[in-house]
Amino acid sequence: MATMGWNRLYLNNLKNMCKCGNTLHRSYLETYMRHIRRLSKKTSRKCEWQSRVGLEVHAQISSSSKLFSGAATRYGAPVNTQVAFFDAALPGTLPVLNKACVEAGVLTALALGCQISPVSVFDRKHYFYADMPAGYQITQQRQPLAQGGQLSFVHIRAREGERVTAETRTCRLIQLQLEQDSGKSLHDFHCRRSLIDLNRAGIGLMELVTHPDLQSGEDAACFVRELQLLLKTLGTCDGKMQEGSLRVDANISVNRPGEPWGVRTEVKNINSIRNVSKAIDFEIQRQIEILENGGQVENETRGFDAETNETVQMRDKEKLLDYRFMPEPNLPPLHVYTHQRAPSVRASACGAVVMEEVAERLRELPGQIRARVQEQYDIPLMSASLLVTEEGMLEMFEWLVKDGSREVVPVLNMLLNEFLGVLHEHDCSAAECPIPVESLGEVCDMLASREISTSASRKVLSLLFERPELSGREVVEQESLGQIRDRQLIEEVVNEVLTTQPKVMKKLKKGGSRALNAVMGPVQQKLDRRADPRIVTEIVHDIFKRLPR
Repeated sequence: MATMGWNRLYLNNLKNMCKCGNTLHRSYLETYMRHIRRLSKKTSRKCEWQSRVGLEVHAQISSSSKLFSGAATRYGAPVNTQVAFFDAALPGTLPVLNKACVEAGVLTALALGCQISPVSVFDRKHYFYADMPAGYQITQQRQPLAQGGQLSFVHIRAREGERVTAETRTCRLIQLQLEQDSGKSLHDFHCRRSLIDLNRAGIGLMELVTHPDLQSGEDAACFVRELQLLLKTLGTCDGKMQEGSLRVDANISVNRPGEPWGVRTEVKNINSIRNVSKAIDFEIQRQIEILENGGQVENETRGFDAETNETVQMRDKEKLLDYRFMPEPNLPPLHVYTHQRAPSVRASACGAVVMEEVAERLRELPGQIRARVQEQYDIPLMSASLLVTEEGMLEMFEWLVKDGSREVVPVLNMLLNEFLGVLHEHDCSAAECPIPVESLGEVCDMLASREISTSASRKVLSLLFERPELSGREVVEQESLGQIRDRQLIEEVVNEVLTTQPKVMKKLKKGGSRALNAVMGPVQQKLDRRADPRIVTEIVHDIFKRLPR
């Protein structure tokens, strides 16, 4: 394993301290070396094994009513207040297909480049849970709404001590199908009973099944984030994983290169992008350890425990389950027409779905936006990806640089470093941020004119978040955050540091980049980190030139 530069420096310092008999640092060294050996072991394992990951993503369709009934779909409604007779499986009730849900599925399939089936059918998938009153789920098994297609996504790789990289990858889709959701079980452990909330039962879902083209948890998380963004852009799903609108099942297997694919396990109902990465990476490592210890991976269904960051067994081998698929007798085949195949009667009047009419609702997709922004502003893929992914960030960026009023790179750096950091501190998106875009423009202008430093700009943004009624300049004046550019004052402080701190003067005489850093730190400390670094650098260089050789 390639050890990072700062790790080597830290390791050498610890070794030197241990040679001097420092027992405290010797214990640190032992702990550190165990950590390095553990990382090396994991890295060597990953080189010997390859993993394959396929996803099943369940996206709740944004519709005012359910897939087969007229019941509402509002999140957070009182328990069992959004349940039609059909959702409760009362005898004699029949399903009525929601055209809006079909159009959402067709629109999503078009955006993903899928081949839409002119005729698709519904099936019954039989299994009994208390939250499925009918004893079966209506889904599409044999002839789904759409097949094929793919999604390109930006894979951002961030490893400690390594340079962050971004590249475009592609994951192929197997199919997109429509199905109904189940209810929700509420467990009361104190009274030892379970209750059922059927508000969610019957809500329309799109299930998107991928090929096992993904290789790691990081890979899968980037794919899910891109899919989430695409669905939100289309308006077919709100993508709120914390509300269960987007849920992920992951199928995972490992094998040695050149050998047949390994036995897969399925991790069900992963409910956040971060947990997608954690669950898959844990399961990959778990399977590798089983195989290296001479065991066999079981074909089983597992869940993810977010508290322990481990997958846990839910039920035994899935191949023993028999869902007894059969055609849904109460629903006719679903037809998606083109203008050439549309019936003589106007399609919308007879409730049919016409592909060209749905295609008119397509808008610029995230991948297209990313490519346009990257080309238009000549910025790296990673920057373009962050602008597009962070809700509301692109609109702010384009307003700040409109008509060439400001340089692109400084604005981009401020938004993606200082501003984004403030947003994450407050768990807020750019679209929800209370800071007016005009105030952000003031911060950009003050940075460009060197009125404030980069570190001060972060403080200004934090204060603007709390007091958005103030302007950027007002915050700088009230909090005295302006940059000190008085050359005479700075020179006096530099000379004071060199006079009172002999070690700093000694480092300055040696020259090099470390000499500047040795002076810069104490000077900034004395001036509350408000000194203009350029002026400090100029003064230090002038003093260095005058020093006797």
